[in-house]
Amino acid sequence: MPSLFLILAVITTGIYAGFLLTFLVAIMPGIALLPDERFADAMRRFNEKVPGPLFLVLFVGVVVLPAAVVVTAFGSGAGTGHAERACAVAALACALGSHLVTIAGNIPLNKALAESEGDGDDGAARAAFEARWNGLHRIRTALSLVAFVLLTAMAVV
Repeated sequence: MPSLFLILAVITTGIYAGFLLTFLVAIMPGIALLPDERFADAMRRFNEKVPGPLFLVLFVGVVVLPAAVVVTAFGSGAGTGHAERACAVAALACALGSHLVTIAGNIPLNKALAESEGDGDDGAARAAFEARWNGLHRIRTALSLVAFVLLTAMAVV
């Protein structure tokens, strides 16, 4: 029977991975069609709203809950096999990797885009932002999806 930490980790990483995937497959392709000024404005408004309290709880939970799964997988002794422990560690590594990409890559790009507001050159701001942000976003989305799959596999096995 899966632990409460594992169930919560699956739910949290699933919601987070789904959020990132929605941006990847729907939101970014949709706003990519906008002219520079509207694209930059839309991304600035997203970046103002996303890091709200609910998102921050989710963002922290995506790392804390898999970490709790790792601790319980290693601490549970004979009932946890090597494969389960490896899945737990790999899921945590993916979650941490996704967060590192976000913190070191996407957030600085978001800040630079916000700081460019009002400078009158949304074309240059977009050129400095869009391709790099999307590339980093693909990486963090893939890592989050892998973390979700690993945790789900642990829960159903």
